[in-house]
Amino acid sequence: MTRRILRHAIAAIGALLALAVHPAPALGPIDLRARHATLATQLASSPFARPLLLQSEEAGRRIQGDVYAVIDRPFEEISAALADPGHWCDILILHLNTKYCRRVDEAGVTRVDLRVGKKQPEPVQSASLLSLRWRPAIRRADYLAVTMDATEGPSDTGDYGLLAEAIPLPGGRSFLHMGYGFRYGAASQAAMQLYLVTWARNKVGFTQQRGATKDDDGLVNGMRAVAERNTMRYYLAIEAYLAAPGDQQLDQRLASWYDATEQYPRQLHEIERDAYLRMKRDEVQRQAAAR
Repeated sequence: MTRRILRHAIAAIGALLALAVHPAPALGPIDLRARHATLATQLASSPFARPLLLQSEEAGRRIQGDVYAVIDRPFEEISAALADPGHWCDILILHLNTKYCRRVDEAGVTRVDLRVGKKQPEPVQSASLLSLRWRPAIRRADYLAVTMDATEGPSDTGDYGLLAEAIPLPGGRSFLHMGYGFRYGAASQAAMQLYLVTWARNKVGFTQQRGATKDDDGLVNGMRAVAERNTMRYYLAIEAYLAAPGDQQLDQRLASWYDATEQYPRQLHEIERDAYLRMKRDEVQRQAAAR
């Protein structure tokens, strides 16, 4: 019984850390264009088989990460989609750990309320609540910036947020930057350390560590790996939504997200395709019925 309770607690903390993101400040249009120019060669030879780069850094109890990607979508489409907080629920629900999402407008403040939990079906009430404050989007003809944040969260976590900024590129493409990071306290650190040496001991991220040996593929593990896996999942959720926006394209989004994650099975495979599709259809229907 104790082991089962501990396992559920660890899973809950892991799910929260999947969303515990406090981004670095937005670069802004000038610096974002400069960053695209600097990264052009690396993007063209990306190991992800798409023009995408994933960076992460760990310092103490803080994780910082960034994803930069060239998206084959017009900037106007991306700006319209990401500047609407309601659309973010359609994006975030694609993630395995997101059990429920809704936009809330109260007293002049807009929130994106999430319930995050296990990678299997579970009641909404069993999942943890994370309430992200939506900051008014910066939306211009040549630049978009979106930020959500929360100072505190459950299970000894805090400094939550999510940053996405984009600029147009020639040829109907766009350059997207997602920034993230999170802070976790001593209690959540202890639980995650146990999780990382037991159930997640074979899980890795995407970045090659320095000093790898011939017997080690050198991929990061631990908290950096947790952050990298979830960064990729959220980027792929944005990509899947942009390819199939609208209420009538849910099945296409779900299939696109799952198939995209399976391109990186060592890092991202958690559940079989039919089980994922069934779970997410049920969660989206539950979400829609509660609005």
